[in-house]
Amino acid sequence: MVLLKMKFNQQRRVRLAQGLWLLSWLAVMCGAFIFCLGVYLKTELLRRNEVMENTEIHVVPNILMLVGLASIGTNWVATRVCQDSLDASRFPRWKVLLLAWFVVAALLCCLLLAVVVLSYVLQGRLEESLKVGLRNGIRFYKDTDVPGRCFQKETIDRLQMEFRCCGNNNFKDWFEVQWVSGRFLDYTAQEVKDRIRSNVDGRYLLDGVPFSCCNPASPRPCLQYHLTDNRAHFNYDYLSEDLNLYSRGCRQALTDYYMGLMNSTGPGVLSVILIQISVILSLRYLQTAVEGAMALENPEGDSEGYILEKGVKETFEEVKVKVLTMIKLAQVDPEGVPDEAEAEKAADTAAEKAASPTPAS
Repeated sequence: MVLLKMKFNQQRRVRLAQGLWLLSWLAVMCGAFIFCLGVYLKTELLRRNEVMENTEIHVVPNILMLVGLASIGTNWVATRVCQDSLDASRFPRWKVLLLAWFVVAALLCCLLLAVVVLSYVLQGRLEESLKVGLRNGIRFYKDTDVPGRCFQKETIDRLQMEFRCCGNNNFKDWFEVQWVSGRFLDYTAQEVKDRIRSNVDGRYLLDGVPFSCCNPASPRPCLQYHLTDNRAHFNYDYLSEDLNLYSRGCRQALTDYYMGLMNSTGPGVLSVILIQISVILSLRYLQTAVEGAMALENPEGDSEGYILEKGVKETFEEVKVKVLTMIKLAQVDPEGVPDEAEAEKAADTAAEKAASPTPAS
């Protein structure tokens, strides 16, 4: 049973080759788009690498960049095949390479589909990575004179201002850590002594937040300190006051940002998959139509093009038998290497058995 068979004359083959040539170049540009998309996403992830515990989410841009480059090369090859399909003397050289081309092109489609799935599956891992990374970033905020952490304060401040967020979950996370460096504390002051003594770990804790938590859109001047003391500020109620701080935590802000980026790539990636599948099917029709005309020893005559020469099951069985036969031939026989003609005969016999219909019981 020939799957999806179509009739082709010389004019239709030429039109198919011309249309596929244009489609292949479109696929090349789509490959460049996928690569640039991966580079952009990778860059954005690396910018916030200091507030991430692990780099598992980097698998998404890594696959995009790999598939983008491979897609550019693969579809460029398809454009050359289209050109050579119009020349009966040049097309036969592609006969062996086209099998590998179809395998690679199908693999690229599978990888692109995996990117779409991973973009949703890894959301939980991304959120957990940000949770731990931001918690450590807030804890090391004060270590401006510690090697390896001296830029942590600047990173967190810029992050909170850019994403309009405060703390890990919310602004109260700053109440639980000492975020003021000991270099700027007067340990002879009574207030500093009282705060350190009141804490079991001997830390200087404040009911305050860094300046980067302040919301410039608030009509009230920024309140950074004594946020839980109603008497410290005029006309102020900690429980009911609409604080002039960012209410959203940075973990949620970053998760929404990165998931928005990856989710927005979904429609684009799916469109590229459809274009790549169109190239695969069109090239298969062109290959079989040209080879059919050459088999009739009339390159300009009518021929048939198809996707599969046999049914899906029969084709799968035939490919499996050929692969197994190749594996057996590659193994070293202790009694001697089998004759090549006998091996080919055995492979053809096995393929005929796999393709023959099973008799009804």
